[in-house]
Amino acid sequence: MRCFLMAFALVMTVPVVMAAPPGTPAKIGGIETPAAQDPITASATLEAARAFYDFWNTGDQAILDRAIAHDFVDHTPPPGRVAGPRGPALAARQFLGAIPDLQVTVTHMIVAGPYVTVHMHFDGHFTGTMNGHPGHGQPVHFIATDLLKIVKGRITDNWHLEDNLTLLSEMGLVKAAP
Repeated sequence: MRCFLMAFALVMTVPVVMAAPPGTPAKIGGIETPAAQDPITASATLEAARAFYDFWNTGDQAILDRAIAHDFVDHTPPPGRVAGPRGPALAARQFLGAIPDLQVTVTHMIVAGPYVTVHMHFDGHFTGTMNGHPGHGQPVHFIATDLLKIVKGRITDNWHLEDNLTLLSEMGLVKAAP
């Protein structure tokens, strides 16, 4: 009986958040969370995100065109990269030119309404050229995280963070700190 009462007391003190009906934002601790998605929208959201990372594995422009909106914005482009819809295609050409066997593996994907957070690993060998520097077959392994906003089955916004220090160190383009 004592175990039952302790378990009952514990359950009664844990806050429960119920899923809001589609289109209704929920509030948790004063923070507004995205509204729940209907199954068709959720499916289109996942399809766009998956296509985006398939594009990074292939460089296929048709896949990219299916994934991003015509008004796509990259909110965190590195210096020299176009922030609009041409940016990912140019970046992929540069990466695949340097690392032709580049493979992107999505390790985590979290969907919250129109936002998708993706953590991924990039792997390959630096056998091409990067900024005029030739590769010598060095293995490359680095991580990145994206926050995508997907509306009507198309990626409209991307905020990303890559481990560029590891990438450039493995490529021999910068010296890693001891």
